Amino acid sequence: MTTIRLGALAALALSLSLSLGGCALLGGGEKATLYRFGQPALGGSEPAAAAPAAAEVPVFRVNGAFQREAAGDRILTVTGGKVAYIAETRWVAPASTLFNQAVTAAFDASPGPVRLIPRGEPAPAQYVLRLDVRNFETHYDRGGKAAPMVLVRVRAALARGGEGSTDRLFEAQVRASGNRVSSIVEAYDEAVAEVLGEITAWTNGQVSPAA
Repeated sequence: MTTIRLGALAALALSLSLSLGGCALLGGGEKATLYRFGQPALGGSEPAAAAPAAAEVPVFRVNGAFQREAAGDRILTVTGGKVAYIAETRWVAPASTLFNQAVTAAFDASPGPVRLIPRGEPAPAQYVLRLDVRNFETHYDRGGKAAPMVLVRVRAALARGGEGSTDRLFEAQVRASGNRVSSIVEAYDEAVAEVLGEITAWTNGQVSPAA
């Protein structure tokens, strides 16, 4: 069983507006264990068949904001008004990067008409999608020894040229099965999958092919 130790931040932030540079891990210098989220499991279900080309709706995804103190490779925790990072533990890449990869994978697997256009690809797009990750954190809402709750909250905004935009807030709260890093990572995986499943369904339901 992996014992969780939390690295104390240089300051406590009730509003969670601290910078990443203001923290220090306990037991510094020890090798960190790396984790990731948002990746499809090997040997899973067959990919969804692509929609016919005539029915595809190109959507350009612009860069959105990501909760600053959680955007790096450390796992952010919240206990009451105190925030900290899990010691000797890292995401294999910044959380913002892993989230972007998960978004792409979710839309690729979706059977709906939306096809995301990556940045730099010279292709026309009828719609523009922006995803702002408001919360990406682990809440010790039952005390520091109990299984925490992972919170993922994302605001999605979809705009069509000259016709305004629509937006919606998506949220997933997943209780880890225990107070272990592996269980917390599994909860992140589940929360990200839940939120992105709702976002892809919502986006596909909002768009329509060009006349």
